[in-house]
Amino acid sequence: MNCLLDTSAFLWYVSAHKDLSSQAKTIIADSNNSVYLSLASIWEIAIKFRAGKLELVPQPFSVWIDHELASNSFRLLDINVLHLKRIAELPLIHRDPFDRLLIAQSQVEDFPVISNDSAFDSYAVQRLW
Repeated sequence: MNCLLDTSAFLWYVSAHKDLSSQAKTIIADSNNSVYLSLASIWEIAIKFRAGKLELVPQPFSVWIDHELASNSFRLLDINVLHLKRIAELPLIHRDPFDRLLIAQSQVEDFPVISNDSAFDSYAVQRLW
């Protein structure tokens, strides 16, 4: 199965956070699944890291993100024009621009999204948690 991580699910997985559901953890860890992380999530994490709103580990962001992507075999999901066109069609239920892009990517790629955010349920996406 292909699936898309939302930003919180990614951060909780790589930090073994207690709030990550057991179902999400199982899906992410299953080597039969292709788990994607959107460039939008990396962008969001980089912004929060630089603003001091997110502490990772005492190493540069570029080293940390490369390590987490490689060690967890996550695949990158690029942002393309089809994703951006879909954003323009989405109802304005969820206002977070990063989540709106993840919703659009989930729809266009037909990937379920791993997220604890129930606002995703207002859109035509499959949310796993």
